[in-house]
Amino acid sequence: MKKQLINPPNFPKPRGYTNGVVCGPGRTLYVAGQVAFDKEARIVSPDFATQFLLALDNVIDVVRAAGGGTEHLVKLLAFVTDLDKYRDAQKAIGEGWRARMGSYWPAMSLVKVAGLLEPGALVEIEGTAILPLDGASTAPPQGDGR
Repeated sequence: MKKQLINPPNFPKPRGYTNGVVCGPGRTLYVAGQVAFDKEARIVSPDFATQFLLALDNVIDVVRAAGGGTEHLVKLLAFVTDLDKYRDAQKAIGEGWRARMGSYWPAMSLVKVAGLLEPGALVEIEGTAILPLDGASTAPPQGDGR
């Protein structure tokens, strides 16, 4: 799959995201919002960074189950219940991000919400991936971080 990262020269340099991604050819995968559930559908921890990274892991797991890899994620949308907790956890989130995604940053948005459907959930992440036409990842994994 060919990807072109779009960052207009008159925009500030993005930190931790890309402004746009042009992709093709491929199959589009829309990943439903994922929270920090374990296999028994329990929120794993009250810690913000732990929840953020497990929600990201769950998004990545859906992409892998569809035959893709982290390099195929082109858009992420994170919903958080507390911006201060997000800001306080940025270092841990950044370290965990690099363990999972390397230095790749797709187009991303983060939105503060009053609450999430699952009790105890602080973060929910949804994503879009463009998968290879043949159903197989075209790049080696960039780290798992688990």
